[in-house]
Amino acid sequence: MDIQSKILKGSWVQLEPLNESHRNELYNAAQDERIWSYTVKAFGDRFYRWFDKAIHCYEQQQHLPFIVRHLPSKKIVGSTRYYDISIEHKRLAIGYTWYIPDVWATHVNPESKLLLLTFAFDELNMNRVEFVTDSRNTRSNAAIKKLGAIEEGILRQHMILDDGYVRDSVVFSIVKPDWEKVKSILQSRLRTV
Repeated sequence: MDIQSKILKGSWVQLEPLNESHRNELYNAAQDERIWSYTVKAFGDRFYRWFDKAIHCYEQQQHLPFIVRHLPSKKIVGSTRYYDISIEHKRLAIGYTWYIPDVWATHVNPESKLLLLTFAFDELNMNRVEFVTDSRNTRSNAAIKKLGAIEEGILRQHMILDDGYVRDSVVFSIVKPDWEKVKSILQSRLRTV
């Protein structure tokens, strides 16, 4: 699966595979601490560790990180990625997603997810796409449910965060038989934004 240079373009956002040329602009986008409440902190000096790790995982073909570019403004407004990619089992996860607060509750997340899911199901022929979030992150959990993903359960004491907090994670999925309905939901949402 060679998807390393694929750009996914919609009407409002464009997802570009992360590369070194994005470092400074993405750094500037990442500086609002509200973004990092329930995930690995990547603002200030911590950003460089986050960015270097994302580049390393990309080079090792373990993850496919993207920057999210808002097309009307041409600005980078966040990042998202494919990870836990299993070609053998035709599944992957979408996560590590964050956006600047200015684009929360706008067309940015639904269109980003539509682009990622369309590529996963229609071009990569995946059977399953997973989302895993902090159980405390009610905003992200609600956004994933709004996509049409099914909540499958909670992984107890699943991860240890930077501050030592042992988090429970909620697992959601969209499987191939769900895809047409989910696609329709997302397309409908984008028409009303």
